[in-house]
Amino acid sequence: MARSKEQNEKMRETRKEKIRNAALLQFVKQGLFATRIQDIAACAGIAQGLLYHYYSSKDEIFVDLINDALDKTIEASYMVRDMDTEPGEKIRFALERLVETIEHSQAFLDTCRLITQATNSTAIPKQAQDLIQQKRNIPYQVIETIMEAGQKQGTIVAGDPKMLSIFFWTSINGLAIYYSTNNNREVKLDYRVIASMFLVKNQREVEEENDPKNQTVFK
Repeated sequence: MARSKEQNEKMRETRKEKIRNAALLQFVKQGLFATRIQDIAACAGIAQGLLYHYYSSKDEIFVDLINDALDKTIEASYMVRDMDTEPGEKIRFALERLVETIEHSQAFLDTCRLITQATNSTAIPKQAQDLIQQKRNIPYQVIETIMEAGQKQGTIVAGDPKMLSIFFWTSINGLAIYYSTNNNREVKLDYRVIASMFLVKNQREVEEENDPKNQTVFK
């Protein structure tokens, strides 16, 4: 029985995703220059000739990965910005989800490494360079506006909102790079440690910290 148009499209997207995942692994492991198109095909478990039905070159795959990663980060940033809650809670929510993703998504870790490598290299396709130039700062700008709004409401600490946004994203990126390049996972990540750099403690939190029942006594 012939496949329907929807089935064909689903199969095509599934194969493209396999190619992208395989390429991500190879680019992070070997770099763009050293990665061969046959390496990607072998990692994806498909014939090299079939791969060319989806991408004309490894550079095209690289550009697609960079664009997809940037777009997803921007989309997530806008989603947090548009949440129906106060700015401090937006920052808390974003950090909790990002730290959880760092702990459980190897693809996220590899993508962070890929973006970092690409940002610091001129030996990548011009189209990828242009995409990074156009899109990389948008999530920083979104978090900056949230920080500024939170300062006006008294839920975000004082300081240059742009600087706070830089601290936000470099903290996340640094953790992702560490987890991606280090097998030591003994330390349990706690998003609240990062959040404490940005959030003003409310009265309830202060009272809980000062409550003797919640304090450890060392003898």
